[in-house]
Amino acid sequence: MKKKWIVIPSLLVLTVIGAYATMPVWWPFWDEYRPRQKVVVDSAMRVEAVDTLVAKLNDHYVFPDKAKQIEAVLRQRHHEGKYDGMTDGEQLAKQLTDDLHGVAHDLHMKVRFSRGLVPPDDAVGPPPASQAEWEQRTNFGMRLFFGVYRRLSNLGVEKVDHLSPNIGYLQVSGFPPPFFVAEKYAAAMDKLADTDGLIVDLRENRGGGPQTVALLVSYFVDQRTRLNDIWDRDTGISIQQWTEDKLDGKRYGGKKPVVILAGPGTRSAGEDFTYTMQALKRATVIGERTWGGAHPTRPYRLGDHFFAVIPSRRTISPITHTNWEGVGVMPDVAAAPDKALEAAKELLQRQIHGAAPLSAAK
Repeated sequence: MKKKWIVIPSLLVLTVIGAYATMPVWWPFWDEYRPRQKVVVDSAMRVEAVDTLVAKLNDHYVFPDKAKQIEAVLRQRHHEGKYDGMTDGEQLAKQLTDDLHGVAHDLHMKVRFSRGLVPPDDAVGPPPASQAEWEQRTNFGMRLFFGVYRRLSNLGVEKVDHLSPNIGYLQVSGFPPPFFVAEKYAAAMDKLADTDGLIVDLRENRGGGPQTVALLVSYFVDQRTRLNDIWDRDTGISIQQWTEDKLDGKRYGGKKPVVILAGPGTRSAGEDFTYTMQALKRATVIGERTWGGAHPTRPYRLGDHFFAVIPSRRTISPITHTNWEGVGVMPDVAAAPDKALEAAKELLQRQIHGAAPLSAAK
């Protein structure tokens, strides 16, 4: 029982992140607590998984031409018997994922196996826009549990501190829905408002939603600012992401220096924040190249025990006209993980006191 209480919080964070995470809202929470059953994958299940995967990619993948290329590869390998004899669901899901990545190096895209029955596609709706909407879409047990968890959890705001009288430090490990974390951001920014420079540590940020990224970026600008557009293949519509006009906490403003610590553990929405602040020339990024996953996803059912996580939308910066997919966010100042924080403090002290900046080659 003790192990369960350790596991639940991390699973719940993935659950509330919703459609912008790499997992659907019902997995792995659903799969973890369903009675375990042995599932033997037979020929019919393999055929269904491949055929449905091809159809879902052609209907929804953000790059239609790549979907056709993937279809050709999957059809050929199925014809050659590459998937024959794979009776283990995890093995088949991994092989299909590897074959997808062999054509499209889209890090969010993958095939997953579930011992429990996979719900239909319409069981996963868009992420809730408010806490009231979230409460309408969840049962009493989940609301009660999350109420307790919310009081005990940091909701991704891992640390808020003063490293010196004039340098602040904010460590963020994820971007859950804004209506959950808005109070945390307000309290953190109130505490950091008196600093002359700020370090935002995203080196172990697993991602979340773009609306929450927009909320946090809002604290670092002086006026309403357009951030990224998200183009949806299914609708053909682009939705612009803008900063918030009204904030619960003190605005840090657009003048004081900000440094972001980033690296391979900076993923998805963590990269969104890093890329956007860098493109706005609002922050200096120190560390290593980030993970490289930019496309928002949602899950699609492939059969009773298989589903695919498929990117159906594309993030587009109005400044760079592209995103960080496959390439990651490159740091302005390269630094090893164990040297990044010291480099950031040195850079901020130099900027605060008007000295020359660090070399980008450091």
